[in-house]
Amino acid sequence: MNTMLPSQLRRHHHPFHLPNLCCPSTGNLASNFLPLLPSRFSGGLAGVVETDLGTTEDERTPGSMGVIRKKTASRGTEAGTKYHCDICSVDVTSTVRVSCAHPSCHEYDLCVPCFAAGEKSKNHDPSTHPYQVIEQNSVPIFEEDWGADEELLLLEGAEIYGLGSWADIADHIGGYRTKEEVRDHYISAYIGNPNFPLPERADPDNTRLSDSISKEEFQSRKKRRIEERKEAAKAAPPTTPKQKPTASVPACHEVQGYMPGRLEFETEFMNDAEEAVQHMTFEPGAGETINGETDAEMELKMTVVDIYNSRLTARMERKKVLFEHGLLEYRKNTALEKKRTKEERDLLNKAKPFARMMNHDDFEEFSKGLEYEHNLRLAISQLQEWRQMGIGDLKGGEKYEQEKQQRQQRLMPQGAFDRFASTRPKQNQQPEHPTAASQLTTPELPLRLQKAAGGGAKAPDPPTVPMNDFDRAFAATNGDGVATPQPAKTKYVIQPLNGVIPWKLENEGAPDLHLLTQEEIELCNVLHLQPKPYLVIKETMLKESMKQGGSLKKKDARTFCKIDTTKASRIFDFMVHSGWINKG
Repeated sequence: MNTMLPSQLRRHHHPFHLPNLCCPSTGNLASNFLPLLPSRFSGGLAGVVETDLGTTEDERTPGSMGVIRKKTASRGTEAGTKYHCDICSVDVTSTVRVSCAHPSCHEYDLCVPCFAAGEKSKNHDPSTHPYQVIEQNSVPIFEEDWGADEELLLLEGAEIYGLGSWADIADHIGGYRTKEEVRDHYISAYIGNPNFPLPERADPDNTRLSDSISKEEFQSRKKRRIEERKEAAKAAPPTTPKQKPTASVPACHEVQGYMPGRLEFETEFMNDAEEAVQHMTFEPGAGETINGETDAEMELKMTVVDIYNSRLTARMERKKVLFEHGLLEYRKNTALEKKRTKEERDLLNKAKPFARMMNHDDFEEFSKGLEYEHNLRLAISQLQEWRQMGIGDLKGGEKYEQEKQQRQQRLMPQGAFDRFASTRPKQNQQPEHPTAASQLTTPELPLRLQKAAGGGAKAPDPPTVPMNDFDRAFAATNGDGVATPQPAKTKYVIQPLNGVIPWKLENEGAPDLHLLTQEEIELCNVLHLQPKPYLVIKETMLKESMKQGGSLKKKDARTFCKIDTTKASRIFDFMVHSGWINKG
């Protein structure tokens, strides 16, 4: 280390009055000291202090410790590692500075005027502490427009932030370097050259580039480049910094659980496939016998590995389908689904299995062909209907469709205040014979409810069916112990709500739908009820009816159901018709 005490400097009659020079890039005062390599770069950034975007040299108080300050400015500015005088806080980044080399003065820098005046602060003693004279090595060594100081900052930034974080490395270098410029320079100078991994001009004796361009010319080019980019940055519109996503939710990347940077999901297909091979080890030479054959344990391991590879292949095939057909674009696909009609959505859902064996363009063409065929069939059926009605032109067909729609609107029930309900023809009710499953799950009307209702005339003796213990206890008073089944019941027709189109829960795969019978599914479709809330209402009505001896009033059902009175009345009528409760 080339260090010298100030007392030695006086003994050697070194004048403190030095010729004043101006830095070509910044215009700051500099002195004609011998350039020395900064030893600080070899030790990394110890104690980096990040300041706000608007921090200037004047905001540092005199006498504070000299630390490496990294301005966290916006991308593409002249930010970078900044050095300030610990006495007067002047910026000495681009000029000569004096650094104290004593252990008690950590990162202590002085400008030339303060050093010449013998200024001191904190633990610094200018009369006894050794020092270093440091100057920026703004000379090209590898490429014409990159100085040695920028090369050091490039390697230092790559060590701190890691290769690939080119935006952070560009901020660390400063001088309005862009991330693309930094990346291209690193690849061309350090990777894409014949002397990889060393640069092409790594030989210390190779000074042809630095000799061909003088320091003053290089500094003038650098100053011109910085001023041009500074003016371009001022003229450019302000950009809003993009916030990084904090979680894997649709607000960040549309599909929950998907990690775009890794092209993986939090829960993969066959997510436990790695558990079979995570503890498997293969030792060198293991599995070979004396005869050169593979032992049973090695064959078993190879079989497990083959199974694991097949699962990985299946996983990749499914990801390929997702990426090929753009299924990760959730918002776009949802908007397209809303534009289609219900018939088109049903048709497309039936055609989706063919997407696994087609590319995106072929599947789109195939889907459009199916939609076109579907529309042709509808048009043909409509024309056949017009022909049966004696319509021979399109104008008459349009009039027929308008009148047909108006007639259907008049026939649709309008609720409790419908004035034409008495004149509207009633729907024909088809008798429905109970199946074996309905006799086991929903018996017609238990004997205990028949007695409470005061059953009328006795029906003729039909074939007997087995009864449960509860109904047999009520039938024991008659002395025969035989249940009399009810005749074929009439199918309950659910009156639709006013202006409400029924759902299709069986097509949407609603949860708990398998717990309902077919009639209950139709009831939920008409009343727009999900299966789970309907089951809660059903359970509540059954409990209340059991408390009242098996009967329940419609008024009471409307009270404790906590839903629309019309829907509660329809559910009550359905349960009375099914024989689960008795009308009180």
